[in-house]
Amino acid sequence: MTIQDWTESTVLLKYDDERRVKYRVYRDKSGIFQEICDNTGELIHTLEIPDGMKLDKSSYEVMLRYVLLDVVAA
Repeated sequence: MTIQDWTESTVLLKYDDERRVKYRVYRDKSGIFQEICDNTGELIHTLEIPDGMKLDKSSYEVMLRYVLLDVVAA
């Protein structure tokens, strides 16, 4: 089930760098996930969101930046 369909975003990174990505949020039998792809559609990362977290669109954007800065860049 789709919670938020594909959304394009430009994420501000460190030192005035930015990254254009798209993401979606969906639920399946095992949980809620945020799937992040680059602008060509190649998967960057899939983040599992704790079941009890009800988030709005701005919260997904914050999580997106966190993943790109702290998970993918690490």
